[in-house]
Amino acid sequence: MKGTYGSEWPSEEKIKRREMVAPEARYILICQYADSDIAKCFMKQDSGVECAHVTCRGGRLLGFVHYRFVVEEDVPVLYVYELQLESSVQGKGLGKFLMQLIELIACKSQMGAVMLTVQKSNTDAMAFYNNLGYVISSTSPSQVDPLIGIHRSYEILCKTFESEAKCKLEEGN
Repeated sequence: MKGTYGSEWPSEEKIKRREMVAPEARYILICQYADSDIAKCFMKQDSGVECAHVTCRGGRLLGFVHYRFVVEEDVPVLYVYELQLESSVQGKGLGKFLMQLIELIACKSQMGAVMLTVQKSNTDAMAFYNNLGYVISSTSPSQVDPLIGIHRSYEILCKTFESEAKCKLEEGN
């Protein structure tokens, strides 16, 4: 993550570390397992053990999504704190699949939107989210006050699922 944040990384690292271990943090981990490990995972699931608690022990972590359920502008939203994929699996549809899964979780949980923060310098990520239908939120610094926003290194993006969320998070009403 250091490359994405540039000179801001020393202060951001402390914040990110706290965010990642907060009790309200939720994760989806993408792991690559040997065939025998996958069979063990399915056997655990069939025997009633909660599969969500299976770790990447014995497997290779390929990526993850860190998210939380929060309230923004009086609208319940699923906020994506991090989506990170190992470079070897980028560009193969896994990121799109994970975001579709996040959107499904948000809809099933009756959230009004999915929101996330993207570094302006990460042009690949900005294009990725734009292609998925995410727009700059009215809560993003560049929309709240363009003079302040020009000095911020990030944008807040959103994808809304209902009219109230659209009014508050996209249109700023």
